[in-house]
Amino acid sequence: MSSRTAAAPAAVPHSRTEDAVAIGVGVTLISVGVAFLASAGLLTGGMAGLAFVLHYATGIGFGKLFFALNLPFYWLALRKLGLEFTLKTFAAVALLSALSELQAQLLQISQLQPLYAALTGGLIMGMGFLVLFRHRCSLGGVGILALYLQDRYGWRAGKVQMAVDCCIVLLALATVEPLRVLWSVAGAVALNLVLAMNHRPGRYMAA
Repeated sequence: MSSRTAAAPAAVPHSRTEDAVAIGVGVTLISVGVAFLASAGLLTGGMAGLAFVLHYATGIGFGKLFFALNLPFYWLALRKLGLEFTLKTFAAVALLSALSELQAQLLQISQLQPLYAALTGGLIMGMGFLVLFRHRCSLGGVGILALYLQDRYGWRAGKVQMAVDCCIVLLALATVEPLRVLWSVAGAVALNLVLAMNHRPGRYMAA
């Protein structure tokens, strides 16, 4: 039997310890990316993008807004993606919300060029999301929808999230100056290119 016709190896499930460590690693990476964006007055897509817009408009902490905005999506996660996915996602959202509130004490950035902040922050966040997605976890909101559509229809999660994220960033024109929105779009593209190139159905065998 040739290698082409041989059966594909069965997926090896992650252990709970591996899932817990992955959530910690992924959320920490994403929190650093969020800090880069916030230091330059930028934003991103998804629920994080809406949290940024509301944060800039109201002064309410990003972490508090991010946690609250994700609450309605847990119903979809529980119904379509299962209890385990929902619990892991809730834990990731809560951890990111807490880290974001503490970030000013943990990481202080005195100066960061906006375009560099957008691209580097986007890439770092993309790697964090990749870790979470590969452990059947997300940061709620658009991430839940993207994973559901990938599982149900085979649509790439990265492409789905890129389309939605760019729309949300463009809506930010009401509260953020156009040049910063443009830089933010560049960051959102960088984030989602990481996902589009590395998170495809059938490419990653672990579960």
